[in-house]
Amino acid sequence: MTKNKVNELFWKDKNVFLTGHTGFKGSWLSLWLHKLGANVTGYSLPAPTSPSLFEVARVEEVLTNSIIGDINNYKLLCESMRNANPEIVIHMAAQPLVRRSYNDPIETYQTNVMGTVHIMEAARACSSIQAILNVTTDKCYENKEWEWGYREYEPLGGHDPYSSSKACSELVTAAYRDSFLKTLNINVATARAGNVIGGGDWAEDRLIPDLLKYLINQEQVQIRNPSAIRPWQHVLEPLKGYLLLCENLVLKGKEYAQAWNFGPLDSEMKTVQSIVEHMLEKWPNKTSGYVVTKQDEKTEATILKLDSAKAANNLGWKPYWSLDTTLNSIIQWTLYYEDGKDMREVCREQISQYEN
Repeated sequence: MTKNKVNELFWKDKNVFLTGHTGFKGSWLSLWLHKLGANVTGYSLPAPTSPSLFEVARVEEVLTNSIIGDINNYKLLCESMRNANPEIVIHMAAQPLVRRSYNDPIETYQTNVMGTVHIMEAARACSSIQAILNVTTDKCYENKEWEWGYREYEPLGGHDPYSSSKACSELVTAAYRDSFLKTLNINVATARAGNVIGGGDWAEDRLIPDLLKYLINQEQVQIRNPSAIRPWQHVLEPLKGYLLLCENLVLKGKEYAQAWNFGPLDSEMKTVQSIVEHMLEKWPNKTSGYVVTKQDEKTEATILKLDSAKAANNLGWKPYWSLDTTLNSIIQWTLYYEDGKDMREVCREQISQYEN
């Protein structure tokens, strides 16, 4: 196994059970796993937006099975996982939006906490499983608004229902690992990634989708928090980390069954304003600039950074693409979509560019 390079031989013919496969990250991961030769069974609610990457890239066609189901439907989840006979489970299904969590905290906790419990319980009854990866978030840390990146041993917390629910999901995973799954020789890890961006994201309340909507419609861009700093990274960066981590969970075992950060380099941590200005400069059509709108009381953190030294030292993982390269790839993807190109092939080509 070559460090920092996904092992195609490992993934060929592997049975993977992927929750959240209709989402933005799940669709990109489904396409990459198919390119690697894996047999992917997806389990998820319908695609959360229309259009969606799942739809425009025809992701369902590359899956072994695509099951539309709720992770809170425990009976269907157990049956689906058992029928898939997976060696690896990658759990990405979630209610992923901070501002939505204020409006519907019950759904957020039900999905992000009890959904994790259901995944772990279902896995206990599935003898084929060797590894489980629970994808959480950088927001699972107790945010102290400090300048340096959070490390995996920092305290968990959350001032909003989404962040809190993801910290709870981390605790649930750790409890199941220690109480049940170790004795079954199932290696369990969690992955905490930064703010992922890329082509094909139409989610509400996200900077890049909102920005692209304004640009396409030739409207003045509106932003809420121009000075906010986030660990922006192309979606393929953490996905590579997830793949490398799963390989190590299966091949090397329990020493990798812990929490891992996957974030960009400090030099790539930029403000919302700098991203907007880059996109305005590179967008081919004339734009009318941007305006800062009034922030509401449902605030998010101003500074949020990750320390990914552990992944660099132990997995050989490191980011490949600069933020400029990432933003340019998003513009290119969007222009291809507007031109009616085959978006599955566009995604595959961007994956190949990234791999190379």
